[in-house]
Amino acid sequence: MKAVRAAEGGVQVVDLEEPPGTGELLQIRSASICSSDLMYISYGCRFILGHELAGVDEAGDAYVVEALYGCMDCDQCRSGRYNRCPTHGERGLGFSIDGGMAEQFRAPAGRLVPLPAGLDVRDASLVEPAAVSWHALRLAGTGVQTRVAVVGAGALGLLAAAGAQGQGAEDVAIEARHPHQIEAAARLGATIGTDGRYDVVVEAAGSPASLARAIDLVAPGGTIVVVGVFMEKIEIDWPSLFLREARLIPSLGYCAHAGGREMEDAAAMLAANPEISRTLISHRFPLKDAEEAFQVASDRRSGAIRVVLEP
Repeated sequence: MKAVRAAEGGVQVVDLEEPPGTGELLQIRSASICSSDLMYISYGCRFILGHELAGVDEAGDAYVVEALYGCMDCDQCRSGRYNRCPTHGERGLGFSIDGGMAEQFRAPAGRLVPLPAGLDVRDASLVEPAAVSWHALRLAGTGVQTRVAVVGAGALGLLAAAGAQGQGAEDVAIEARHPHQIEAAARLGATIGTDGRYDVVVEAAGSPASLARAIDLVAPGGTIVVVGVFMEKIEIDWPSLFLREARLIPSLGYCAHAGGREMEDAAAMLAANPEISRTLISHRFPLKDAEEAFQVASDRRSGAIRVVLEP
């Protein structure tokens, strides 16, 4: 069985005797490359990669894998906030245990989310990052009367723009740097460029400059929600936040809520609007060409937004 393992400077396609993971067996149909996978490689991780996964079980039913594996026993997990489980870092797919970028993968039954009608399993690996952006928007209180700005137009930023509209916001702007990102944002119905200040600002680039820009854009009483990953201490413009009484919230993954799971919400959004997947999935490769796929995903000049491997 073929799988993609992190290696020095990139990845290797390797043969495994058994599928990685534990639980229900899935035939993986799509596994997309996240910037986190590239970060894991740079950190020296050497596990099988992959946490954006969709596949079918032995009965042919299609699922996406909810990649946050909490202990499901602590107070946070029992309340549905398994993204805050103190032990989930021990179960990080592709980081601390083997992920599912393989022909087959086993996942706990409780971490499988059925796909809604209208969402092709070949596109469904996009549900996982869509849920990340959906969670951030929900944390920030996005709604019908909300002006939303997104700083950063990679996949998470573009999904945040789509998700904000899915949560009812009619005024959604995005700051994008590259021509292919600008084109994608326009296809998703976002305004290109910002004007004034915003009730919700999504920081989706993960750089000190983008966080500073998010602080510039937040309105008095507004909320900045951060999906970009910062692994070191950072400086922030506290006086600007203080004088506007604005909130700054880190957003981690996704979880459940009274109405269901955010992975379900994200899957429903993608099923209702196939243009999102058509816009964001820029490249597809067979699993055997994973080395080339990772080169494309890591090259800013390639025009890649989300690169999908199809075992």
